[in-house]
Amino acid sequence: MTDKQDQGVAGHNAAEFSVSELAFAIKRTVEDGFGYVRLKGEISGYRGPHSSGHCYLTLKDEKARIDGVVWRGVFQKLRFKPEEGMEVVVTGRVTTYPGSSKYQIVIESLEPAGVGALMALLEERRKKLGAEGLFNDARKVKLPFLPKVVGIITSPTGAVIRDILHGFSERFPVRVLVWPVRVQGDTSAEEVARAINGFNTFTPEGAFPRPDTIIVARGGGSLEDLWGFNEEIVVRAASESKIPLISAVGHETDWTLIDLVADARAPTPTKAAEWAVPKYGELIERLGDLDQRLKRVIYRSFEEMRGRVLSAGRGLPRMQDVLGLPRQRLDAARNRLDRGLHSNTQGHGARFGAVVGRLSVRPISARIDMERQNLGSLGLRGNQAFGHQVGRKRQAIEGLAKLLGSLGHQSVLKRGFAIVRGENGDMLRDASSAGRAPLLDIEFSDGHVSAVPQTGGDGPKKSPKTSPKNPSASGAKAKPAKSKGTAPGGNQGSLF
Repeated sequence: MTDKQDQGVAGHNAAEFSVSELAFAIKRTVEDGFGYVRLKGEISGYRGPHSSGHCYLTLKDEKARIDGVVWRGVFQKLRFKPEEGMEVVVTGRVTTYPGSSKYQIVIESLEPAGVGALMALLEERRKKLGAEGLFNDARKVKLPFLPKVVGIITSPTGAVIRDILHGFSERFPVRVLVWPVRVQGDTSAEEVARAINGFNTFTPEGAFPRPDTIIVARGGGSLEDLWGFNEEIVVRAASESKIPLISAVGHETDWTLIDLVADARAPTPTKAAEWAVPKYGELIERLGDLDQRLKRVIYRSFEEMRGRVLSAGRGLPRMQDVLGLPRQRLDAARNRLDRGLHSNTQGHGARFGAVVGRLSVRPISARIDMERQNLGSLGLRGNQAFGHQVGRKRQAIEGLAKLLGSLGHQSVLKRGFAIVRGENGDMLRDASSAGRAPLLDIEFSDGHVSAVPQTGGDGPKKSPKTSPKNPSASGAKAKPAKSKGTAPGGNQGSLF
């Protein structure tokens, strides 16, 4: 058998795989052979998270490179986010990607490769933010002298909050609002930034008062422990704060990027409380000094004004000199007034005497006698006219009386007629009405008679009772009145 035939037979005896079977077999071999590894290298080709939330990058050194991927859930929990050119140490699983025939590492943790790498990253970030002007002193504002409300952003369970509150109690009582946050860990930076922005959204009329000053505080720690205050999100939130901000992160030798952007950097949390509010005793002492200074200034001002008044008074003329000339004028006017009154009285007396001389008693008496005679004549004429007027009125009244006598019902009654009334005084115009009345009152020309009607007899029965209106007619006999008819309208019937 030739060599060519041997090769054909050998190829014919080899196991046959599909592409997928071979790719996944290699994947299992790589994963089983390496498992979890720690890998040190420099990040390259990093463009930020993908739209899906996953993160893709490349780790390289001077001789080789390997692709890496960080899934979305892991990326959100990373304490240090990957940055281009950053030297890191990652932990993950080596695997392959069958879709492109290449291997990669699935990163599950990432951290800078030593303190030097962190310092390099911190310096690079400081230069970047400093170039944007976030650390310029012109952006910083002055702390209020006496704030009413102080907002504190820190852990509510640590010693830092106790130190700050103790500092307030020793110096000056003030209202404190605490925004609890984590000061270390993966979510620390986001919580601190959210707290700074949250305090700036408060309004004076809201449920919580707006702080006049904000203190961001944390105790000391390593560079890794304080790294949350170096994050860009915290620095930008502090630079955009409209409320003055005091940074009190770490000890005096520690520094973070929030220290550079804050309006004031306190070496310790206790010192931050001292900077936020003045000391009560110092205020009292200062007020006392200002009070003394004010009193001295007022005293000197009064003394200066008194001197100016005295100097001005010496330049004024004497009161006697000022009032002398007006007094002379007043005396002269009084003398002229006396003489004028005397001469005026004499003139009026002379004119009155002349008028009296022209008056005579005799003409007046004659005028009075003449008017008396006229008055008597007018009295006689008035009496005569009144008598004539009374006579005419009397004649008119007598004529009306005669007319009333001839037209009144009394004249009709004298001719033999009578008026029948019921018990209530209403006039009865027919027999049926009289039969229903319990008692009748019959009026004649000379008096009244009471009668009781009888419906079944020859006529109404005479009542023994005499009408009180005419006692003298008690012996009169009642006669039935002849009905002459009634006139329409009114209680008075027609008797004609």
